Parts: sequence; structure tokens; C-alpha cells
Amino acid sequence: MRGWFLAALLAALAACGPAEAPPPEAKFLATDITGAPWGRDFRLTDHAGKERTLADFRGKVVAIFFGYTHCPDVCPTTLSDFAMAIRQLGPEGERVQVLFVTVDPERDTAELLSRYVPSFNPTFLGMRTDPDSLAALAKEFRVVYQKNEVKGPSGYLMDHSAGTYVYDAQGRLRLHMAYGTPPNAITQDLRALLAR
Repeated sequence: MRGWFLAALLAALAACGPAEAPPPEAKFLATDITGAPWGRDFRLTDHAGKERTLADFRGKVVAIFFGYTHCPDVCPTTLSDFAMAIRQLGPEGERVQVLFVTVDPERDTAELLSRYVPSFNPTFLGMRTDPDSLAALAKEFRVVYQKNEVKGPSGYLMDHSAGTYVYDAQGRLRLHMAYGTPPNAITQDLRALLAR
């Protein structure tokens, strides 16, 4: 009887010991939208005139942001923050691709995008499409934009969504980063995705 009790006690104690558990999922600072049924793909032309889809960037973490070159604040701030985050990543930053999709194809020509977007980081790509395709893409990405007439030389501004979507290296939509996310936080989340 004592032998049976001792065996049961040893088994119970063994069950309390450390077990090999699967590694925990990465904790992100941005909003985790893994599994979202939207933002599944795109077909855009980059500022060099090459047609691109999400599959072209497989193996890289992809950040996609919708904006325009005449944007006075949100767009340059976001591009600057991502540029700084990529510098902080060091060599790992080569595995991150930032895409800037214009919501103002009327003014944002390929030539203008080719000067504006890479000025933040030479690897960043300006992307564009025609107005009808842009409307469909914005719906797919749940992005809103609207022309807002103003007095002055620009003639109008574009009101637009200000978040950035981030895909992992397998092409899965994973994160929504709010406007104003600091570079250190961007770096942390990009590093977590690169490690997966």
C-alpha cells in the first residue's frame, strides 16, 4: 500500500514540474489584426513603373500606408518614423518593405512619388493606381479618403485614414499601427515579426 502511495505522489510531483510548453505568441504594441478578412492583396504600380502585388515581397515584412505627397503632417511624420525604425533595426531592416500608396493620383505622378518617397529611405516605394482601382482598393483595406477644397496654391487637401497595415514575411496581415506610434514601438513590433 505504501509503495502505491509513493508512486502516486511521485507522479503528482512530476506533473507539477516544468513541462515543455509551446513558446508564447509574440506580444505586439500595435493592434493585432491577425486573421482579418480584408486587406488581402493589392495590385499597384510602383514609382519605377513596375506592377506589384503582395507576393512580390514574400520573405519581407511589409508596411503599407495610404497618403499623398502634399500631406502637411501625417504622411511625412509616418514615413519619417518608419525610416527611423528601420535604421534602428540595423541589417534586419533590409527585410522590411515600406509601401506608400497615394490617395491623390491626380497630382501624385510616378515621377513625383519617385522623388518624394525614397527621400525618407531609398528602399521605400511609392505606389499608385487609377482612381477607380484606388476606390476598390480603399474599400478592401477599409481606408477612407476625400478631397477637401481649400484656398491657397495647392487647391485641395486629402482627408484620409492615418494607420499603417503590417504583413509578416509570409504575406499575412498582422498589425494595424496607429498614427503617432513612436519609432521605438515600430521597431519592437517589426523585430517581433521578423523573428517569426
